[in-house]
Amino acid sequence: MSTSHELLWSIGELAERAGATVKTVRFYSDQGLLPEAARSSGGHRRYGAQALERLQLIRSLRTLDLPLPEIRRVLEDEDAAGHVLENAVDSRLRDLGSELKALRWREAALQLVRDCPPPQRAGRLRLLGTLNTPPSTAPLARFWRTWLPPRMPRRATAAFLEVAVPQPPDEPHPSQALAFAQLHAMTTAPCPGSRQPQPEVHRVAGADGAALLYAGLVEAFELAAPHLRRAHDPRPGEALDAYVAAYASAYRSRDTPDFRRLLDARLSADPRLDRYWELTAIVLTPPGSSPRPTPGSADDWLRAALQRDNAGAA
Repeated sequence: MSTSHELLWSIGELAERAGATVKTVRFYSDQGLLPEAARSSGGHRRYGAQALERLQLIRSLRTLDLPLPEIRRVLEDEDAAGHVLENAVDSRLRDLGSELKALRWREAALQLVRDCPPPQRAGRLRLLGTLNTPPSTAPLARFWRTWLPPRMPRRATAAFLEVAVPQPPDEPHPSQALAFAQLHAMTTAPCPGSRQPQPEVHRVAGADGAALLYAGLVEAFELAAPHLRRAHDPRPGEALDAYVAAYASAYRSRDTPDFRRLLDARLSADPRLDRYWELTAIVLTPPGSSPRPTPGSADDWLRAALQRDNAGAA
């Protein structure tokens, strides 16, 4: 504690030196964050240089928008102050990133409403009003869980969801925001009947066979993606072989010319999710860029490659 009266300031003098208000100084002092050096004969607080340094630090931390409990931790744990401050700043940066992403999605939604023809605005408002900002991918994941075979192993389901559910961009163009809203509406709308139509392979393969199928499909889609990026025509090769092998493992069969012809016929009769993949491509692709490959576009390319291969074999 300092005993030199010349080095001590009243609450008003401390506030003036720090560029703060008396109310601010009193608040931090009442919170126990500012050390009092002494009391005057009239019982008024007196502060020294340590309080000024502490007040300046508090105000600097507040400019980072750190909450008071985090500031207290930084001030009270001097040995770990650097570590505590680093964690607090990292946490605030994550919060700000989420807040900025939400603001950008709201901006894109407002632009969509502003730029559409007046008769469409009410409908577009209803469509966009169903989204959180930033939007959640949970409804899309639920949609796929009802599409995939029941009791499929969790790891296999998670691996497929990773490629099938598009992540909303941090800085969406209005067209991407609209596509994601349409995806949300599509995946949350009631299905006709009690359940979505399922591919025949789900019934035949069962949960274990479906796990092999989707693991193989993910590999085949990854192999096809470079061909899609380079705009190659569908062709036989490693990607097609992986694609056929995935179905052969699910059907407990072998990759033969007869199986390839049977597979082509079965795939042509399966239910399709073309609109889902069209919207997914818009969500994933910044305007002006080449369309990003999706499982849907890879599947189309591989089906066409299968048809071409069968035609060549015939």
